[in-house]
Amino acid sequence: MLLDLVRQVQASQRERDRIAGKTTRREVPPTEPVERGVRIAYTPDMDGDADPGEVVWAWVPYEEDPNRGKDRPVVVIGRASTDRGPRLAGIALTSKDKRRDDHVPVGTGSWDPKRRDSWAKVDRLLLLDDDDVRREGAVLAKNRFDDVVGNAARYHDLVRA
Repeated sequence: MLLDLVRQVQASQRERDRIAGKTTRREVPPTEPVERGVRIAYTPDMDGDADPGEVVWAWVPYEEDPNRGKDRPVVVIGRASTDRGPRLAGIALTSKDKRRDDHVPVGTGSWDPKRRDSWAKVDRLLLLDDDDVRREGAVLAKNRFDDVVGNAARYHDLVRA
């Protein structure tokens, strides 16, 4: 347990990025929405690779303009098979409490250097390539993970592994 905590802190300190949270433009967004067939699992392992149950950082496109976006924390909830091969499925986090049914509280964690409360935006499911994940942030507690997945299932076709 203590070793996992040390690894989480080291990963977040080692991987800090000066452009985190700033709007950038990309010709082709590395993430894309997905609607069906996501295999859900809770298998966090702070080994340097993104796994379901972890909060990671990745570039997330804006909903209104998918060529613009910013780095955000994303809860990895599972994997999906696509034409491009297997991809991570995730849900973006926000520090803005909009008091909406599609925003699920997940608390605070080392993914946010300011330790602000975060909410999962469960109405929008993202696909990420392993190479698009910038860094690991933390392991999301199992009960919080289950809350996120349970609420996301109201909007998306999710399959428990």
